Amino acid sequence: MKTIVPPLKCQGIKTKLVPWIRELAGSDFSCWIEPFMGSGVVGFNIRPTKALFADSNPHIISFYKGMQKGQITPASVRAYLKAEGELLRRDGYDHYRFVRDRFNESFDALDFLFLSRAGFNGMMRFSKSGKWNIPFCKKPDRFAQAYITKICNQVDACSQLMLPSWQFLGQDYADTIAHATKDDIIYCDPPYLGRYTDYYNNWTETNEEKLAVLLRNTPARFILSSWHHNEFRTNTFLEKYWSDYNIVTRDHFYHSGAKEENRNAIVEALVFNFSNDGITAHNHGVTIKNKPDQLTFFDQTVNYNVK
Repeated sequence: MKTIVPPLKCQGIKTKLVPWIRELAGSDFSCWIEPFMGSGVVGFNIRPTKALFADSNPHIISFYKGMQKGQITPASVRAYLKAEGELLRRDGYDHYRFVRDRFNESFDALDFLFLSRAGFNGMMRFSKSGKWNIPFCKKPDRFAQAYITKICNQVDACSQLMLPSWQFLGQDYADTIAHATKDDIIYCDPPYLGRYTDYYNNWTETNEEKLAVLLRNTPARFILSSWHHNEFRTNTFLEKYWSDYNIVTRDHFYHSGAKEENRNAIVEALVFNFSNDGITAHNHGVTIKNKPDQLTFFDQTVNYNVK
C-alpha cells in the first residue's frame, strides 16, 4: 500500500516508518487515538473507520478540520499558493516575514500551510507566546508550479481519506488518553526527549513521566514512538520509563532538525503493551518473544552498525 504524505510538514515525520507501525498496530481495534497528531501521516495511512486525532497545537487541528469540512480544498490551496508564491518570488524574505506576521495575528490556516512549507528545514516551532518563529528557508522560488501541484495532491489524497467519524480536537494529551477504552489503540508520537524542541510546547522529563503513568493505567493497547540511540548518545529515558514493555527498533534517518547532530542516522524504537509474534526486535533480525517470556530489550545482546 502506497504511503500517503500529508500536506503539513514538521520535524520527526514518520513517513518512512508507516509500514512498520501499521504492521505492528494491525486492524483489530475500535478507535484509533492519537494524542500527538503532528503531521497526521501515521493515522491517515492506518485509515481507521473511527479515529480521534488530537494535538496541543491548535493550528494543526484547525487546518485538518478545515479540510474535513471542505473549507480547505486542492483548488483553494492552489489559488492561495500561486498568489503567495509569486509574491515570495518577487520580494523574498520580506514577503515571508509579511505572511509570518499576518499569521501571528490572524492564525489563518492557509498561512500556516505556507509557513510550514517555506520555513527553514521543514521545522515547526512557536515562541512561548504562541507565535511562529521559524526563519525563512531562503528559497524565494519555493512554490514552483510542480511543488504547488504536489501539495494540492497531498490535500486531495488526505481529504478523500477523512471520514465523518474522525474527530479532530485541540487538547492536552492527558485528556485524549482518558478517552480510550479496552477496545481502542493509542498511538503516541510525543516530542523526543533529548532530541527536539516540541513544535508547540516544550517537552520535559516531567511530561515523559506523566505520559508513562497515563499509558501504564490505560485499558487500551498502545504504541509509543521513541528513539533508542544514535552515534552521539543513547536515550537513557527509554530504559528509565519504558523498559517494562515490549520494544522493537530499526534504523532510520532524519533530514530535519536545527542541529546537524539531529540530522543523522538514528535507531528508532516502538514501545508497546501487547504481545506480537510478527515483528523482529530489530531490523537486524532478532525475533521478539511474547511478553510473558521475553527479556526486555535492554537485557538482549544486539550489535548495531549505525552509519
